[in-house]
Amino acid sequence: MNDLIPIATIGIGATVTLDLWSLVRRGLLSTPLPDYGLVGRWLAHMAVEGRFRHEKIAAARPVQGERALGWTAHYLIGIAFAALVPAVFGRAWLETPTLAPALAIGIATVAAPFLLMQPGMGAGIAASRTPNPSAARIQSLATHAIFGAGLYGAACLSLFINR
Repeated sequence: MNDLIPIATIGIGATVTLDLWSLVRRGLLSTPLPDYGLVGRWLAHMAVEGRFRHEKIAAARPVQGERALGWTAHYLIGIAFAALVPAVFGRAWLETPTLAPALAIGIATVAAPFLLMQPGMGAGIAASRTPNPSAARIQSLATHAIFGAGLYGAACLSLFINR
């Protein structure tokens, strides 16, 4: 229970890092920003209709509040992923964070979009149904590595602020 606030802080910090990376990536590579409203739509259809898989989530019926739901889920998922670092590598990581465990978890979390979100939203396993699957996979992997670096950075910043 004592670790809940540091884990939430680290998860939020890492997710903010990921969001900042999305802005940088848009500027450098002209890639569109993620539409977390579509994530909210997917989750809402799953909760209300029990429907996990869509042919194309953008074509599914819009849901009131989907953007807020998607952004909330985005940050809650970031917090849940942050909890994996001490769960896998030990609670001591919260007190003496190192980069390798954070990067390992960050990169491992790419399994969630590859195996759950992308197939459920109509993009196929590991973006196989997108126009350029290789580019989408590389971008997902890079984004999750940035999230891992954000886990480490947020953990270090949290320690610095709380000293």
